[in-house]
Amino acid sequence: MFPILHTPRTTLREITEVDADTIFDCFSQKEVIRYYGQEKLTTFQEALHLIDIFAENYRNQKGLRWGIERLDTGELMGTVGFNQWNQKHKRAEIGYELHPKHWGHGYASEAASAVMAYGFDTLQLVRIGAVVFLENKASQHVLEKLGFQQEGVLKNYMCQNGKAHDTFVYSSLPPT
Repeated sequence: MFPILHTPRTTLREITEVDADTIFDCFSQKEVIRYYGQEKLTTFQEALHLIDIFAENYRNQKGLRWGIERLDTGELMGTVGFNQWNQKHKRAEIGYELHPKHWGHGYASEAASAVMAYGFDTLQLVRIGAVVFLENKASQHVLEKLGFQQEGVLKNYMCQNGKAHDTFVYSSLPPT
């Protein structure tokens, strides 16, 4: 059963085909995917395919992606979760994105904090990593606010629009 998480202002829940319009709207925004490492969505079918990828990663225990739903409106704002989930080595990479109309209100930090707690407490992760484009100051701020430490630069680590980009690598370890 897919885990549901709660924060003071959101519910983190499974993403389903019912959310395809919202997923398309979010991932078709140039501002959202600018530092995401993928091209923007151009068709509704691509949104359905992305939802299928999220579901398949969960079934295969390789990833876990929640939809971020506002409590006050029921609106899906974006997604948050783990990529590259490796159970043997007890690590995962966190990722998140929000529709631009929800930027700057602390939703990404709030949702990512709940996901981190789930990762450390329930999944027993010993490391949560993050990979961020050098230019993505907003995401770097979120990670630093959550206590992530910058570990270094990965040269030509992500390709987007046919161009290789350097990224920062961050990590967070369980609270002691």
